[in-house]
Amino acid sequence: MATKTAVIFKSKYGSTRKYAQWIAADLQADLFAADKIKVRDLAPYQTIVYGGYLYAGSIAGINLLTKNIDKLRGKRIVIFVVGVAKESSENKKHFTLKNIPKEYWKNVVVFYLRGAFNFKRLSFIDKLMMYTLQKKLENMDSEKLDEDSREFLEACKEPKDWTDLSAIGPLSSYVKNNQ
Repeated sequence: MATKTAVIFKSKYGSTRKYAQWIAADLQADLFAADKIKVRDLAPYQTIVYGGYLYAGSIAGINLLTKNIDKLRGKRIVIFVVGVAKESSENKKHFTLKNIPKEYWKNVVVFYLRGAFNFKRLSFIDKLMMYTLQKKLENMDSEKLDEDSREFLEACKEPKDWTDLSAIGPLSSYVKNNQ
């Protein structure tokens, strides 16, 4: 018997929504925007896949899960995080520590997916934050910039889209193999 899976997402510029749609289609799961669902609506689901974008190191909307973890006991929780930097174990550890209480780590699996960046589409506040970072990096010795910093500076000039359908493979396999 197939388990019921819900894919929930919080997206700002579209990459997280795109991944959530791909994941829901691959898993034949129900798809919900985070602001359109309540924790009580998740009762019939055995697996909860939550996707949020990274914003200043925080996973957008993750409190839907973290504030209600007791109500979600016994459910499989899978989180995917969308950001513009390349995946690294250091970054993954940082946002996991910051966003998911340590007592829940053994019950949650986290995946990182790379999104897109278009400076022109950013909100005023986001543009201001990114412009500040851009200027800081431009004033550094270019030989001291790491690859992520160089890619960020390129993306400030020309939009980049790193979203990739094949990137959902490990997450989908995990869910399918652990039902």
